[in-house]
Amino acid sequence: MNWYKKVVFENYANFNGRARRSEYWYFILFNALFSLALTIIDDLLGINFGSAESGILSTIYSLAVFIPSLAVSVRRLHDIGKSGWLLLIAYGSIIFLAALLLLGSFMHAFDSSPFIIIFALLIIAVAIWLLILFCTEGDDFTNKYGPDPKAFNEEIDEIGNE
Repeated sequence: MNWYKKVVFENYANFNGRARRSEYWYFILFNALFSLALTIIDDLLGINFGSAESGILSTIYSLAVFIPSLAVSVRRLHDIGKSGWLLLIAYGSIIFLAALLLLGSFMHAFDSSPFIIIFALLIIAVAIWLLILFCTEGDDFTNKYGPDPKAFNEEIDEIGNE
């Protein structure tokens, strides 16, 4: 929980530096738990958007943690010596392919079923690639994005004692 608070409150829009695997994955865990809880509350209170599955509380929460999610992902990539721009390339390619697929279906210029399969395979490939990157151990030396965050034992002890 302390890693989640560190990402959301202390590093809300911090795209500089490095994030350890534990910082990233604890943030992801608690983010998923909070999202699930808010979705259940939305369902219980009946405050969903029309026939959509998302509710008001879960949507507000998702918007509130979008920037910290992006920032911790960029810092996680920095920890393994990769540029945060890789996220833009990954997500941008998905958006570009989706736009092509949507444009093609509106123009009825081609049968979209093979493109849907290719599109789905590309999304899966990008997701697996990012998962591998996010699971990779960080550089145990100072890289161009900053010093090794594991070297700061005081911070780790501080979080563990809270």
